[in-house]
Amino acid sequence: MAGHSKFKNIQHRKGAQDKKRAKIFTRLIKELAVAARGGTDPASNPRLRGALLAARAANMPKDNIERVLKKAEGGEGEQYEEIRYEGYGVGGTAFIVEAMTDNRNRTASEVRAAFNKFGGSLGETGSVSFMFDKVGQIVFEGSVGDADAMFEAALEAGADNVESDDDSHVVTCAPEDFNAVREALQEAFGDPMEAELTWIAQNELSVDEDQARTLLKFIDALEDNDDVQSLSFNFEISDEIMGKIEA
Repeated sequence: MAGHSKFKNIQHRKGAQDKKRAKIFTRLIKELAVAARGGTDPASNPRLRGALLAARAANMPKDNIERVLKKAEGGEGEQYEEIRYEGYGVGGTAFIVEAMTDNRNRTASEVRAAFNKFGGSLGETGSVSFMFDKVGQIVFEGSVGDADAMFEAALEAGADNVESDDDSHVVTCAPEDFNAVREALQEAFGDPMEAELTWIAQNELSVDEDQARTLLKFIDALEDNDDVQSLSFNFEISDEIMGKIEA
């Protein structure tokens, strides 16, 4: 999910729900299957290396991983199509929804229905992505090192920016530098908590309590869809409002 450092209260809430629902395994299996199209040898397939890293971080059983790779080697893996949807939520908020599906019509219908149900509208490709930057984002726990060490290592690896606090270090880089930066930092600090290509909003909108409640229900609805791989959005919910919602 985009904007890890800026939307931490939303992310932590959502992250807990993802684990509770065990939806993350479905998404990781799809990513492994698509990544393995480029070859099942991680040494020569950077996307597969990233997918395997994410699977390990989620404690996916080794048998699950090997089953996906074996199917890919035999040409038997599911053929998922990668699709991006863009649209608006309540309050003029912007959403980018990235999906992997074996049925484009089903997924488009379900995503459109979610936008409509929660007061939004699905737009054309490009209708909101101009308000975001596509970046590589690598997130480490704050305990792996101090801010200065992370900053120096990240810049040396080719990253563009580092934001650090007590809980985490969030490293961003150009998409074309993502694999090199991730692997250099992994060597220096161990496995990251998250590493993905994502969309970061150029500007964030603040939303009121009613809008926040609707937007969080909208996010839940999209997250419940097994075809949805990731969401990016351009709003923030204050700690005060989040506290009222979770009370």
